[in-house]
Amino acid sequence: MLSVLIWAPILGALVVALLPKKLPAGNVRFVSLFIAGLVCLWNLFILLKFDVTNPGMQLTEYLPWNETLGLNYQLGADGLSILMLVLNSFLTWIAIYSSSKQTERPRLFYSLILLISGGVAGAFAAQNLLLFFLFYEFELIPFYLLISIWGGERRAYAGIKFLIYTAVSGALILASFLGIVWLTGAKSFAMDTISVQGLSSGLQLLLLVGVVIGFGIKIPLVPFHTWLPDAYVEASAPIAILLGGVLAKLGTYGLLRFGLGLFPSAWSVIAPTLAIWGAASAVYGTVTAVAQKDIKRMVAYSSVGHMGYILLAAAASTPLALVGAVAQMVSHGLILAMLFHLVGVVEAKAGTRELDQLNGLMSPIRGLPLTSALLVLGGMASAGIPGMTGFVAEFIVFQGSFAVFPIPTLMCVVATGLTAVYFVILLNRTCFGKLDNNLAYYPRTLWSEKIPGLILAGLIIYLGFQPNNLVRWSEPTTTAMVAAIPAIEKTVTPQVAMK
Repeated sequence: MLSVLIWAPILGALVVALLPKKLPAGNVRFVSLFIAGLVCLWNLFILLKFDVTNPGMQLTEYLPWNETLGLNYQLGADGLSILMLVLNSFLTWIAIYSSSKQTERPRLFYSLILLISGGVAGAFAAQNLLLFFLFYEFELIPFYLLISIWGGERRAYAGIKFLIYTAVSGALILASFLGIVWLTGAKSFAMDTISVQGLSSGLQLLLLVGVVIGFGIKIPLVPFHTWLPDAYVEASAPIAILLGGVLAKLGTYGLLRFGLGLFPSAWSVIAPTLAIWGAASAVYGTVTAVAQKDIKRMVAYSSVGHMGYILLAAAASTPLALVGAVAQMVSHGLILAMLFHLVGVVEAKAGTRELDQLNGLMSPIRGLPLTSALLVLGGMASAGIPGMTGFVAEFIVFQGSFAVFPIPTLMCVVATGLTAVYFVILLNRTCFGKLDNNLAYYPRTLWSEKIPGLILAGLIIYLGFQPNNLVRWSEPTTTAMVAAIPAIEKTVTPQVAMK
């Protein structure tokens, strides 16, 4: 069942690439949207088959591939990955739907998006370290081409920078995976056959650091974040949705699956450092976002801040914190996708993303009233206003982390307050005030441009009022993961443990 999520988009990409060259771009988009929709529906079917009470791997598949290398085609899904698979297929559909019907070179454009969907699904489902790495690197070239060909004025620079950083990330992860297998004497790269507990503490820490930095680049965390603003800003809105909503989740997922999951003892040793790192990233991202004049760059830096919350939760490693980490991954993907889509609509209608040049978009006659209203809702969700999924995820993260790391948690709470500050700045300057008469009337927003924002807004509100439908999928798995970790309270805050 999981193989369909991988190979259907990849085969779909081949179908799209072989479509007649003279076929209009809108028709190519429709075919791609149909394929992505079928994959999304199949993913929902898998979600219904998933047993939420089972903390282990489900829907497993195994096929011998290359026994000499220890590489087998081994797939599975648990509470940590099932929501990531759904998020990937859903945001792929959103990205294709939100793309322009006049996209240049449409066959290549949509083929690359479908290839990314298949590769990311393979990474989330892989249960073999080497298989994961192959899928992890599979999306590198498609993303590079999507940024470099369909991006903004500085697309070549942004694409090369993305390529270099991601290549370094992959090299660190591959080196760590090879070290894990060679040093432990494992016969294959299958995760269920690997245990690092026989290694010395020094070797475990060395391998874990390689894993953490490798995935930290992909997330990205400060100071490895510098590729993110350029890539997000120069990429078109649909590609920015995939970069922030899907690609970054490979980093946070990998950190939990291969960092926390494989090195529970060493993880508890570096947990205080990770908590401080996460808090610093959160504060830096939000403070930097306040200073931005480009609303797309502002949203990009806000992403850096929100990724810090996930690292804090992973460092705390309490059952509640890890449930919050998974919830934050889903919440962040939905909110960021909505904001990037809306920013793309504003840029298409107003011709600019600069705060100093935008005003009065809420005007019901000459402005973009619905787009502005959704932008207000997206800003509220990102700032953690109650009643939306952003609040649910952040509240669980903070509640689960405070007892273990109170100061880093309070720093992240401050970062949440700063998030409200820069979104108030953004909304006050763009949505409200008097519309400049020189701008006359903005082009009307078509319903096809409104639908992605409305769907995402509905999910954000629904999961905010029904948080159990967000957290229940991951709770058994994260609880089982925590059981294998030495109590961080005893090594970090003995006074809390004593209480």
